[in-house]
Amino acid sequence: MRRSFTRRRALGAAAAVAGSGVAARLSHLSSTTAEAAAPPHQHHPLVPGSSHAGFGQGSTTVDPEVNGFDPSEIMRDFDWGKTRRLAGGRMLREWDLVAYDKQIEIVPGVKFSAWTYNGRVPGPTLRADAGDLLRIHFTNAGTHPHTIHFHGIHPAAMDGTPGIGEDVGGGLIDVGEKFTYEFEAQPFGLHLYHCHASPLAGHIAKGLYGMFIVDPPQGRPHADELVMVQNAFDPNFNEDNEVYAVNTVAFHFMYRPVRVKRGELVRIYLVNIVELDPINSFHVHGNFFHRFPTVTSLSPNALNTPALDSKSVLSIWLPRITTLRTSSTSTDCAAWASQ
Repeated sequence: MRRSFTRRRALGAAAAVAGSGVAARLSHLSSTTAEAAAPPHQHHPLVPGSSHAGFGQGSTTVDPEVNGFDPSEIMRDFDWGKTRRLAGGRMLREWDLVAYDKQIEIVPGVKFSAWTYNGRVPGPTLRADAGDLLRIHFTNAGTHPHTIHFHGIHPAAMDGTPGIGEDVGGGLIDVGEKFTYEFEAQPFGLHLYHCHASPLAGHIAKGLYGMFIVDPPQGRPHADELVMVQNAFDPNFNEDNEVYAVNTVAFHFMYRPVRVKRGELVRIYLVNIVELDPINSFHVHGNFFHRFPTVTSLSPNALNTPALDSKSVLSIWLPRITTLRTSSTSTDCAAWASQ
């Protein structure tokens, strides 16, 4: 009997994804992928031939116009919302988030029927300062009941969980219905938002998630800030991921490297939202980084090179970058190049 791992079942499991097996399963998803793809870049300096995990690196990437969003642009896209000052000087920030179904291409030739916030996976990266008043106007334009559950501190009625807050119109938001989540931005740090409808793992794996950043009152040192959401997809719905990526499109950054300036501080907001796998990892080749778990502290807890975390949230500083590669458990997912 086949055993499936979900985010909740596998927190304590010691399992890893075999990259060669992933590649084999992926090959069955689209028999036309190899024919439609461009010839492999065998001599590209950032793609030396194959990943150390055994997952072939692909031969091209998806045109951002196909999906309507660009993984590279998501990396530096912070949505501060519509703002106005309230009586007393407090800042009010407002956003409109709409959940709806959308087919996206996650690797050349492989389509995925996603559930999205505002038509992209991950959803918009919401950002605020600690103490701001936040209002998120949510509309469910999808085909299933959904919610938005924000990590952090908020009243119970704003939790975005089925069965909670229904007396004020919250809880599970049915198709065609609307609800406004309102709460104070606290605590400062790197948070997550996602749909909390059942089955939880299924709604998350379909694409209903995004990053939520609350900056500390005193701010942080200036840096080139990047958003990286580690995600994975199960296109054939067998409860086993076949495609792994950063910001949704596999191999995107192998062909469109992340550009940073040599010697400039780089801050990475890293969220691991992979479902159906017990663990995932992140590390950079040729460098170390300071790690700030959930960024609720202004002091790092370690200077390390590999980071192996079971569904946790990380923030990473990279003081100096040269040409290197970023890897996860299952595939080299990004390439870097200094300017």
